[in-house]
Amino acid sequence: MIDLHCHILPDIDDGPKTFAESVAMAKIAADDGIAAIVATPHLNEKLYDPMEISRRVHWLNHLLRTEKIPVSILAGADVSVVFKPAQVEGFTINDTEYILVEFPHTHLPKNAAEILSQFVTSGYKPIITHPERNPSITANPNLLLELVAVNRYVQVTAGSLTGDFGKDVQQCARRLLQAGVVDILATDAHSTTYRKPLLSHGMKAAAEIVGTDAAQQMVFGVPAKIIAGLSI
Repeated sequence: MIDLHCHILPDIDDGPKTFAESVAMAKIAADDGIAAIVATPHLNEKLYDPMEISRRVHWLNHLLRTEKIPVSILAGADVSVVFKPAQVEGFTINDTEYILVEFPHTHLPKNAAEILSQFVTSGYKPIITHPERNPSITANPNLLLELVAVNRYVQVTAGSLTGDFGKDVQQCARRLLQAGVVDILATDAHSTTYRKPLLSHGMKAAAEIVGTDAAQQMVFGVPAKIIAGLSI
C-alpha cells in the first residue's frame, strides 16, 4: 500500500519529535503492509524551505535502510488554503502536479470552489484532504459533492471509516464513498500511539461499502499513479 498523507517527519509540525519516533512510525506502517509514505508536514502558519523537507526525507530514508525497514519516504506537504498557488510550487507530492490541499478545520470557506479552481488554473491537481472531518461537510456531505470536478480529487482518512473520529465523521466518510467521490485513503498519521500509520483497517472498511477492487485502488492503484505523476 501507499500512504499519501502522513506526518512522519520529526520536529517540523505536530507529528513526531525525533527521528527515532519517525522510524518507529515507519515500522508500524511496514507491518501494516505500507511500502511507501509521502511525508506531508503541515503548511498552515509558515512556509518551510522545501529543501529542509527534502533533507529530512533523505535522512529518514537512510535510517530506514539502516534498520532494514522496507518503507520508502517521498516528499510532499499538507498545504493550507491560506497560501496562494504561487506560494507552494515546491510542495507537491513527489515533485508532480498533485498537491494536498487542506481547508480550515472549523468550516468550509464560501469560496472553496474558487480556491480549487485557482490551483487547477495554476497547473496543480489538488487533492482535498480529509473533507469528512470538516464540520461543514460532516453536517452536509453534499457540499463536497459540489466541489468535485476534473483534476480535483478527494482523500479520506482511513480511521474515519472505522470510527476513530466519531460516529458523525464515520457516517460522512461512508456517504462520500457511496457517492463515488473518494479517490484515496490515507492515514494522516501523527504518532506511534494515537493517529497511527495504519491503512489496512480503513481499506477493509471501505471494501464493505464499495467492494474489494475499488477499495484496493484507493491504497494501491491510484496512489501509485499519483506519485508517478500519471493521470488518474
